[in-house]
Amino acid sequence: MTLHRAVLAPLIMLLFSLPAQAKEVPLDTLSAYLNGLVTVEADFKQVNADGSKSIGKIYIQRPGRARFEYAAPDKNLVLVAGGQVVIFDSKSNQPPEQYPLARTPLNLVLGPGIDLQTARMVVGHHEEKDVTVVTAQDPKHPDYGTIDLMFGENPVALTGWVITDDVGNQTAVTLGPLVVGQKYEASLFSTEIELIKRRH
Repeated sequence: MTLHRAVLAPLIMLLFSLPAQAKEVPLDTLSAYLNGLVTVEADFKQVNADGSKSIGKIYIQRPGRARFEYAAPDKNLVLVAGGQVVIFDSKSNQPPEQYPLARTPLNLVLGPGIDLQTARMVVGHHEEKDVTVVTAQDPKHPDYGTIDLMFGENPVALTGWVITDDVGNQTAVTLGPLVVGQKYEASLFSTEIELIKRRH
């Protein structure tokens, strides 16, 4: 064996023995997966910017509707419908706060047609410990913040997200196993019905 081959042989054997480099799930696959989700429900855990933690259940009906029910002691509620995000604070006597959905990163998940390959929407895309992370923002309004979407890879499944607002505060949501294909009454996402219930 020549010196050249004697040096190369161990290197070649080493390369073949290394584990294959993990690869993130392609953006077109993730877009198709998200667009295929019509209704979703799951338990969730939330870690807020101040370190406080909450648990609850989320219901999603795409496009444009979601309901976050927070368990005791919070008992807060967030409704997304009619292009608005409405926050019911169980400890407040004030009317619920409202924000346009289009001004939040959640719009990128709840929108009618998700295309993560749209120019300038995705600002990050990588694999980390068998999780594909996609960092996205509204290309027209990067000041609205970003959302890091987390996907399990085998099979592809949304496992949570981290929202970073315009001043750097982060809210992390981890989803339990997803239940898909359920049917929900429109009242589940009705701000008006919720207001009436809370008055009584």
